[in-house]
Amino acid sequence: MSVTIYTQSSCSSSRKALKWLNENNISYNEKRITSQPLTLAEFKNILSMTEDGTDEIIATNSNDFKNLDVDIEQLSIQELYALIQKYPRMLRSPILLDEKRIQVGYNEMDIRRFIPRKVRAFELNALQKLAVE
Repeated sequence: MSVTIYTQSSCSSSRKALKWLNENNISYNEKRITSQPLTLAEFKNILSMTEDGTDEIIATNSNDFKNLDVDIEQLSIQELYALIQKYPRMLRSPILLDEKRIQVGYNEMDIRRFIPRKVRAFELNALQKLAVE
């Protein structure tokens, strides 16, 4: 399973996530959304995997978003996509996803969900053995 990570240049959270993926030998495909705009299919896929919809992926504190003075809830998917094409920094970053999971932003504990289950089980077993000894 490969992870797709959508990053932005000069984003410290994106750098941390990439470093973590490398340190944990997790294969990934990086896409810089500021230089490689999302396709409509990618945008719809990301949106479909969120629990909170646009609230989860839109950086409402970004300058781009603040300057727009627009109500996201009133936009169609096509209109929102067009805005993100024009202002990609409106999206939170990084956005990591695979076939089953999504994570928006970098969180040291939550990102572990991208470690294969067998590896996590092995690590847990090893820690439990150490605790008993």
